[in-house]
Amino acid sequence: MNIPFIKYRKVFYTISIVLIGLSLASILMFGLKLGIDFTGGSVLEVEYEEKRPSIQSIQEKLLELDSEEVIAQPVGEKGVILKTKSTSENAYSEIVKKLEEFGKLKEGSSQFETIGPVIGKELKDKTKIVVVLSLMAIVFYIAFAFRRISRPINSFAYGFVSLIALSHDVLIPLGVFSVLGELYEIQITIPVITALLAVLGYSINNSVVVFDRARENLLKLREPSFDLVINKSLNETLTRSINTSLTTLFVLFAIFFLGGETLKYFALALILGISCGTYSSIFLVTPLLVSYLRWRERSLH
Repeated sequence: MNIPFIKYRKVFYTISIVLIGLSLASILMFGLKLGIDFTGGSVLEVEYEEKRPSIQSIQEKLLELDSEEVIAQPVGEKGVILKTKSTSENAYSEIVKKLEEFGKLKEGSSQFETIGPVIGKELKDKTKIVVVLSLMAIVFYIAFAFRRISRPINSFAYGFVSLIALSHDVLIPLGVFSVLGELYEIQITIPVITALLAVLGYSINNSVVVFDRARENLLKLREPSFDLVINKSLNETLTRSINTSLTTLFVLFAIFFLGGETLKYFALALILGISCGTYSSIFLVTPLLVSYLRWRERSLH
């Protein structure tokens, strides 16, 4: 069966534009709730000997402190992680006293970690540099790898449409996290950023598979148009792309539901990113090449 992907490319573009628009709107309205990895603060992890109280009751109890906002998250069956922008020892002691009002804490279970604002700012700056360098490297790598198919479009076009798709694959998860941050206090942490960087590599891998088949077909086939070659290449790689993504997503869903609090949002970022990456590699990247070629042909006439 030959699915006419190129024929319905405007539908796919519309879906992507709507999703990106909603993501940008949520980021502008709600912002991104950065974790203490980037803002500085402290993390306290404790475990109760008996049953852990509900997170809501812990959160309400900590409001009595009249200090910096404290975010509580469950860990395992009896543990809880508390995140706050405060780094003082007094604040730490007050939080522990409030927690002990619910029950005895397991001896030796407390772990307290402080991250200074200078370190947080340095991490934020380095993260921006890493993202920019990664995107630049991807564009130049693809342009070099596909230099043999500089007709009918320049090999750099492959790199730039990949950049558009990667922006799509990262912006949508960030939009989801901005909504989750507003509704459930979910923060952008180093593991989430690591997951999004991994998404860049995973998504470009799916796109390169399609590009590679297109390169083979352009070199050996005598199809009457670029559209037909691209559509044929998409159909030939469709099953491989979907199967690869599904097997990865099965594992990630298992981590999300069973892996505990520390891995939960790392897995969620990967689930969102890989889902978007699979969509963009099939419905966005190569159709964009066809649209670019048609736009260039019109501009020359």
